[in-house]
Amino acid sequence: MTTGDKNLNLDPITDEPGAHPVGTGVGAGGGALAGAAAGAIGGPVGAAVGAVVGAVAGGLAGHSVAEGLNPTAEEAYWKGAYDKQDHYREGYTYDDYAPAYRAGWESRAAGHDRWEQVRDDWSQRWDGVQRQHGSRLKWDEAEPAARAAWDRANQYYVFNKQE
Repeated sequence: MTTGDKNLNLDPITDEPGAHPVGTGVGAGGGALAGAAAGAIGGPVGAAVGAVVGAVAGGLAGHSVAEGLNPTAEEAYWKGAYDKQDHYREGYTYDDYAPAYRAGWESRAAGHDRWEQVRDDWSQRWDGVQRQHGSRLKWDEAEPAARAAWDRANQYYVFNKQE
């Protein structure tokens, strides 16, 4: 992929630009839960139908929110810049910082327009994320990286007035 193509975020199946699997997945998951809850009034069949309808609607909404931020471009940016940041600590690799950066930009792409809205949530969830992704960073070391990625994403949304 060349520099001129970096914002295409090509769909891995169709090769069409604008693929946003994170936003679509987050939206689909939330929509499925909401739809199942709403459909539960109609019993098990209603819950199942509600989950499917909610997943489709949520996936479309999540894709729409994520349209503004290209996760592939964010990943490439941080991979090239992580060791030049004030929060970088000698001896750590990009793989240590990647989950924190992802937490930051995904939180902003999900529509959280204040860092304080997500900071406490991430501080509670970090141990699980850390284990799952093999990061050696404790939350107090990861938070500045997550905040930096959130701030970078926020600049994009403020500049483009999207949401």
